[in-house]
Amino acid sequence: MRIAISNDHAGFPLKPAVVDAVRARGHDVIDVGTTDDAPCDFPVMTRKVTDLVTSRHADRGILVCGTGVGAAIAANKVPGIRAAVVHDTHVARQGVEHDDVNVACLGAWIVGPRIAEDAVVAFLSATFGTGPDVRRRVAQLAEMERAAGAKAGGA
Repeated sequence: MRIAISNDHAGFPLKPAVVDAVRARGHDVIDVGTTDDAPCDFPVMTRKVTDLVTSRHADRGILVCGTGVGAAIAANKVPGIRAAVVHDTHVARQGVEHDDVNVACLGAWIVGPRIAEDAVVAFLSATFGTGPDVRRRVAQLAEMERAAGAKAGGA
């Protein structure tokens, strides 16, 4: 898989461990920054990843910020993105299997390199479920997204 990865200044210290975990599993990394700990805005960095995922230049995305929350909020503003804060393997795996999560958000202030690696491996190893319940629910999410877009366009 091609994995787009970005971070803000708070996520910069954890990103190398995330990149290493992705590459160690044989996936391609598209690293869109940042490359240092200079202050930057997480919505800008988030958009770089979501653009790659929605254009299908990347199969999934990983965002690293202070808590993962800001990145998840920003990512979920983009149609076609289903982002989740992922701080353990259960959420990482189930988020993909049940909710078709395509962007994982990690908090460098919350998890260390080892937990981040385990969560990334679980996220990348999981596949969206084939059961009718999970498929129906994700289709309902897509419908909510379309309806919100239509309402916003008509306003």
